[in-house]
Amino acid sequence: MLKGIGASPGIGIGRVFLIREHNLSYTPRQIEDVQAELGRLREAIEGFCTAARAKADKIEQNVGEKEAEILRGHVLMIQDPYMAGEIEKLIEGGQCAESALEAICDMFINVFSSAEDDLTNQRAADVRDVKEGILRILLGLEETDISDAPPNTVLVVKELTPSMTAGIRKENVVGIITEMGSKTSHSAILARALEIPAVLSVENAVQVLADKQAVIIDGAVGSVIPDPELEQVTEYTRLRDEFIKERKALGRFIGRDTKTADGRRVELVANIGNPEDAQKALDCDAEGVGLFRTEFLFMDKASLPSEEEQLEAYKKAALIMKGRPVIIRTLDIGGDKEIPYLGLQKEENPFLGFRAVRFCLKRPDVYKPQLRALLRASAFGDVRIMIPLVTCVEEVTEVKALIKECMEELDSEQKKYDPGIKIGVMMETSASAAIADLLAKEADFFSIGTNDLTQYTMCVDRGNASVSYLYSHYNPAVLRSIKRIIECGKQEGVPVGMCGEAAADALLIPLLISFGLDEYSVSPTAVLSTRKAISLWSKKDADALAQRVMELKTEKEVLACLRAVSYTHLR
Repeated sequence: MLKGIGASPGIGIGRVFLIREHNLSYTPRQIEDVQAELGRLREAIEGFCTAARAKADKIEQNVGEKEAEILRGHVLMIQDPYMAGEIEKLIEGGQCAESALEAICDMFINVFSSAEDDLTNQRAADVRDVKEGILRILLGLEETDISDAPPNTVLVVKELTPSMTAGIRKENVVGIITEMGSKTSHSAILARALEIPAVLSVENAVQVLADKQAVIIDGAVGSVIPDPELEQVTEYTRLRDEFIKERKALGRFIGRDTKTADGRRVELVANIGNPEDAQKALDCDAEGVGLFRTEFLFMDKASLPSEEEQLEAYKKAALIMKGRPVIIRTLDIGGDKEIPYLGLQKEENPFLGFRAVRFCLKRPDVYKPQLRALLRASAFGDVRIMIPLVTCVEEVTEVKALIKECMEELDSEQKKYDPGIKIGVMMETSASAAIADLLAKEADFFSIGTNDLTQYTMCVDRGNASVSYLYSHYNPAVLRSIKRIIECGKQEGVPVGMCGEAAADALLIPLLISFGLDEYSVSPTAVLSTRKAISLWSKKDADALAQRVMELKTEKEVLACLRAVSYTHLR
């Protein structure tokens, strides 16, 4: 059995359709006719954009408008005056089009790859897709066509790019296996949109698996079974049919309140990365936005976004949500993200360095325009401000003082805002958990970021494979931190939400119900399954399970208990 990341749930049973990468090697050369080389580049870019638009139209027709925006974003990326201008400068300096394209694209890939969050990392995959697409045209190579994949195909590829996805015939492809990608990568997003099971980050999959080889994949747990036995095929066929039946049944949760089995109401909202995602959240029946990451406004530009640019983005999300809550996290950026115009210093340990609220408080020239834009956006909906990476009370009081200063400025300028705007804390450090009682006296709400809370509590670098076995929100230390944060919030009447991956974990949900979590913020596609999982547990049953779990000593014991009890309970 091979293991990877379960990125799109479901069972796929079929035969391997192997896609090998093109050889995009070339010999760099100095050019003499600059105008001719610029013409080559521009012609290749135009050809790439024309093809990308056609693929986007096809994806919109077969999958959806939001998924098509991924490819349309590639067109906007290569047409950006800064990126295109930098490539042309290198050509004017004597480099060939291939070398110039690769140099500038690789610069952006390195910037985005250095980030710690998957959403920013995905920008690197976008640039790589653009680079390879234009290089193919420059080198005169045919593009990979997967439209003729036969029925019961399991695609196996190093990285499934959005440009490849346009050729997928959903009726023929029953599974996807890649060597690269995460749960938030475009490979995963597109696979989930197509409702095709997918297992990503399977080491050496292209070398280990052979063309036409029989294979089973489980996109929920991230397993791949090559050459399955007859008994395995029979069992997984049964599981596949059960999964399809269950997925259809999720439709009955559309439009329903999110309640426990005994009628306790909680809030179910979505995590988004840009204002357009707000519509997707609504389409997936989310009750609001629990986390709007604002980094996209800063990462894709050659200069600091203005207050007006930011206002338009935040205002758009607020208007789409029509009065539903929109929690917007202020800039969470630091030394691990190389943004030239911010003048950030490279740090040996950026996760413990000059980042997030620490950076913002030292750079009011960056922070104040964002705070002013957020305040002004609050005139158009229920916008709330969330402060990331808090480790001491002073950080919260300093941000609140800066917000008050911005309010006074807006008053003098006669610009509207909500004077009662809520200001919350993202509880994602072990320090914030330890002083949760003190922070609860300053904050209007808490939101637990379990991804970083787990990382900081367990002292684990999420990207370090040698210690990844310690990275688990089932660890007793992490569970106790979550429980304490919620208890401290309750004591001060501060609502507590959760915006990390754990909020959508069906195994963890009974513990969160028992602890008293008020809000669950999940990916838009996980809204209905999370609503269902919450509906299956009463507070009494959840409390009984939590009492058992919180007495256990190890992550292994916790996980085994949750699996056993949940399996019995759900039957």
